[in-house]
Amino acid sequence: MQTGKEKIKVLIAKVGLDGHERGARVVAFGLRDEGMEVIYTGIRQSIEAVVKTAIDEDVDVVGLSSLAGVHELFVDVAEQLKEKGMGDVLIIGGGIIPDEDIPYLKQRGISAIFTPGSRIKDMADYIKGNIRKR
Repeated sequence: MQTGKEKIKVLIAKVGLDGHERGARVVAFGLRDEGMEVIYTGIRQSIEAVVKTAIDEDVDVVGLSSLAGVHELFVDVAEQLKEKGMGDVLIIGGGIIPDEDIPYLKQRGISAIFTPGSRIKDMADYIKGNIRKR
């Protein structure tokens, strides 16, 4: 849980060839409005680029977005972050993700999934209640 006045640092990323970015941008701006420092990588990022940015920026949270059915890549990001010593980073996902895929993603290291219609305030509250400051 966050303590003090230090801002929570969040990386929002679109992995793979998914070119839909409206939702990710809305989340990025919304979390910024909730008082967090947000880095948005833009669309069509490789897993390696997302992991490198997370490490270079020393983020507290990695938020991954998928609207093109590539949410299985979230697991690859989680595994690489763990391999690189960033296993304590909170990883959340969002987008159009079938309900039946959510338990698998959670078992593989994605802490929460926010589907269309999720409120920014709920995302922010979840992040604030679940991050571990390093």
